[in-house]
Amino acid sequence: MGGMSDGSTIRIRAGFKPTPSISKPQQTVNEAGEEITIAIKGRHDPTVVERANVVVEAMTALTVLDAMLRISAPDWTM
Repeated sequence: MGGMSDGSTIRIRAGFKPTPSISKPQQTVNEAGEEITIAIKGRHDPTVVERANVVVEAMTALTVLDAMLRISAPDWTM
């Protein structure tokens, strides 16, 4: 069975779209439990890029480990 076993670096390129804000007024509750209306104006996207690298690395590691387990123990099931 073929595979990547020569120690080569795995390179992954990933792209992310900006997380959109909902621009229409919304009903919510403040810290005191009072009902209020919020309306977001402009573009207020959370910064996803700093956290995305960690998530991509973790999911890659889990996927590679899963593939290794399936090769070493093909009858192993979850």
